[in-house]
Amino acid sequence: MSDLLERLRGRGWRMTAQRRVVAEVLDGEHVHLTADEVHARAVAKLPEISRATVYNTLGELVSLGEVLEVATDKRAKRYDPNAHRPHHHLICAGCGAIRDVHPSGNPLADLPDSERFGFTVSDVEVTYRGLCPNCAAA
Repeated sequence: MSDLLERLRGRGWRMTAQRRVVAEVLDGEHVHLTADEVHARAVAKLPEISRATVYNTLGELVSLGEVLEVATDKRAKRYDPNAHRPHHHLICAGCGAIRDVHPSGNPLADLPDSERFGFTVSDVEVTYRGLCPNCAAA
């Protein structure tokens, strides 16, 4: 069983066939699919699943904190099931590929008190941008 499915079962989330398929499609490392990509893969496993069901399920998973919604500039939002392990993103400016990265250190500690302007900082998101090997070679 996938990590996401295990987490959802642990929460007592009602596991319909449609929800199961969406969770299975999202399973894996470095998975950052758009809603349309999730739908296309879900249809391959369960032909009767509707686009609305996929969108609604993704919205529920985001609300539960089990999936992250990743916005990459003007491109479609992507969905990241790696919501429980702190990480940053590396995004290709050419093709939009996204990879999870886990640099060492604590980015919260890297922000000096003088740059916090009185804020109590609780979270940080770091996005690295560049060109993947394929786009760099083109």
